[in-house]
Amino acid sequence: MKYASQSEAKPYFIFAIILFLGQIVFGLILGTQYIIGDFLFPEIPFNVARMVHTNLLIVWLLFGFMGATYFLLPEETQCELHSPLLARILFWVFAAAGTLTIIGYLAVPYATLADITGNKYFPTMGREFLEQPTITKIGLALVFIGFLFNVIMTVLKGRKTVVNMVLTTGLIGLAVFWMFAFYNPASLVMDKYFWWWVVHLWVEGVWELILGAILAFILIRTTGVDREVVEKWLYLIIAMALISGILGTGHHFFFIGAPEYWLWIGSIFSAIEPLPFFMLMVFAFSMLKQRRRDHPNKAAVTWAVGCTIMAFLGAGVWGFMHTLAPINYYTHGSQLTAAHGHLAFYGAYVMIVLAIISYAWPILHGRQANSLQAQRLEIASCWTMSISMLLITLLLTAAGVVQIWLQRIPDNADALGFMATQDAITTIYWLRLGAGIGFGVGVFMYLASFVVAARTSEPTEPLVAEAALS
Repeated sequence: MKYASQSEAKPYFIFAIILFLGQIVFGLILGTQYIIGDFLFPEIPFNVARMVHTNLLIVWLLFGFMGATYFLLPEETQCELHSPLLARILFWVFAAAGTLTIIGYLAVPYATLADITGNKYFPTMGREFLEQPTITKIGLALVFIGFLFNVIMTVLKGRKTVVNMVLTTGLIGLAVFWMFAFYNPASLVMDKYFWWWVVHLWVEGVWELILGAILAFILIRTTGVDREVVEKWLYLIIAMALISGILGTGHHFFFIGAPEYWLWIGSIFSAIEPLPFFMLMVFAFSMLKQRRRDHPNKAAVTWAVGCTIMAFLGAGVWGFMHTLAPINYYTHGSQLTAAHGHLAFYGAYVMIVLAIISYAWPILHGRQANSLQAQRLEIASCWTMSISMLLITLLLTAAGVVQIWLQRIPDNADALGFMATQDAITTIYWLRLGAGIGFGVGVFMYLASFVVAARTSEPTEPLVAEAALS
């Protein structure tokens, strides 16, 4: 570790993994409730479990992004963070806000939570993924602003690189688009229209810039490829991501009452959206082919390259599969949507956060890489999680196809209602739960690899070798 302030990433990484474990636990609870409807009822109703599952996903990824930023920014700018103290304060504010919100979801009915947090004075609650109380949203906004201030001040006083400029642009977009979480108009059409300005423009817009910057940083450090080569690729990828991602928002406007021209805009630019993910995959393999260094941290390289493959499949292939308007007419909100969402989030964002933790954690403890024994276990965890997630995706795709055929095809003489259709795909839900348990096993293998690393030590290249890549 070259810069003392890089240690500020540690608590963010630790808390991210704790929340990741919580997300998996509630995912398994949801998977069981799909089959056994009264499982853990009334203690944890389905709607509460789903809120906790999705909110934990968003929050732990944000902790991962913040930790990644605090780790790579000193390396890229070649100076210490502007304020390590501010980084620590914001961690505790964010952790407290997130923890209290999850406790609130579990401790009281959602309507009671809205009452006791004063939602009637400034109503923002009750919307999917934005269920947080208004006071929590305000706290998150302050955290994002403080975090952004720390990042920008660090960049201004240090070296400017394409990696930290792309990262900073993505973080600015993250903070700006979060502000639409406070806009809650009376019109349902207007509400859904701007709701997507948070949800879509985060995950299919500015988060892709953060993904690209973190991936570029890891590949520069692990392959030794010239920075100029990586930067050219990064410019091209983010240009395609922004062009397709911003107007691709239109594929959410098809059937909410927005003007008809969104059918064309959404379909055309949604068809382009897989391209930046394909380019990301080509970029990673190209860097490996051109590498001038065989980095000892094979696990981090595996996560980074695997991220591009799974992101292309989940966000690219499965996204394109159902975002053209004539197809989306039948598939919208079906289990096919869930299939795309699971694989896209895992491939694009979960894997890149696990990759940067895999790369950074040994360095934060004075070594370039974990022991070979620990890395073998970590790589096995990557394969276990990835195969399990592919199985979850394929099973949800099968469930979606059956659901669409039985419930949504208007000229199908055997069309069923919603609940009868759910009964018809129960077997698939059982198999999906099994795959989810397999994914949980992969997560524990990932954690176990760091325990093994702490107990085993092997000589690696000295950390000063990293200086040549800066």
